[in-house]
Amino acid sequence: MNLKNTSILVTGGTGFIGRALVRAFVTAGARVRTFDNDWRGSQKALGDLSSQVEMVQGDIRDAQSVRQAVRGMQSVYHLAAINGTQNFYAHPDLVLGVGIKGILNVMDACIEEGVRDFGLASTSEVYQTPSIVPTPETVPLIVPDPTNARYSYGGSKIISELLALHYGQTHFDRVVIFRPHNVYGPQMGWEHVIPELILRTQARVAPGATTITLPIQGTGQEKRSFVFIDDLVQGVLLLFEQGQNLGIYHIGTQDEITIAALAEAIGQAFSVRVQVQPGERRAGGTLRRCPDISKIRALGYAPRVSLTEGLRQTIAWYRDHPRPEPLKEN
Repeated sequence: MNLKNTSILVTGGTGFIGRALVRAFVTAGARVRTFDNDWRGSQKALGDLSSQVEMVQGDIRDAQSVRQAVRGMQSVYHLAAINGTQNFYAHPDLVLGVGIKGILNVMDACIEEGVRDFGLASTSEVYQTPSIVPTPETVPLIVPDPTNARYSYGGSKIISELLALHYGQTHFDRVVIFRPHNVYGPQMGWEHVIPELILRTQARVAPGATTITLPIQGTGQEKRSFVFIDDLVQGVLLLFEQGQNLGIYHIGTQDEITIAALAEAIGQAFSVRVQVQPGERRAGGTLRRCPDISKIRALGYAPRVSLTEGLRQTIAWYRDHPRPEPLKEN
């Protein structure tokens, strides 16, 4: 498909990934509408794009509002969700409500309004602890313990994928699913590992200090591969143009780093040596997560931003922006 003059609705369009995707769609010549209740994002964060984007405020759980937002669109990219590990544990009912009611409302609205192209943002959380690392898209999706609130997000995304794939066989010309793996960047929120490490490091750096002790969850030897927001968006644009119907694609990098090494790298930006203090790992946390990106790489995808450069940009933003009051309840 060609983005030029295509009308696209992005749900969750004022959130971290949504904003970046909206900007990329507009730059490519698309006509973009966003739908969001700004619970975790803000229309103001779109900044200079505000005059080029139609912004609709509403709750993804309200079917009528969703249908009005979908009306007149040619394509819908569904990103609306409650993300952030702290939210999974603290608000699992909200995570599930937004995830499941949201996907049902969006897909029903697409069918009613004749939208035939649909993109779904899923997550690496659908694997929990994958049996193969680097992990291909074919590894089984699981909820190991339905009583563990951590799995509220991954569970809602598994349901969303099932709905998208099976509605897609009957009602859509194309459904594409992408699974981001540990996306980071400036202004990404406060409930993720990189912002938390940055802010906790900054809070412990005293004048003249050369070494700090940083408590963490887990041993510090847990491994992740982090993808910068610009590379994630590059991947989504590629899928818009080339993604196959009912295709599922990882977007990420295969460059792994331990959490301890990540903390040390962040400490270097503050000119201190970080000594991590291991703590208890929350139930449901996985030891290693890294995607096999062969499938999207075959379409021409290649991550461009190194972790060193991505961290530099991200740390600079968080150093300049103190954390506001805690997130408001819905």
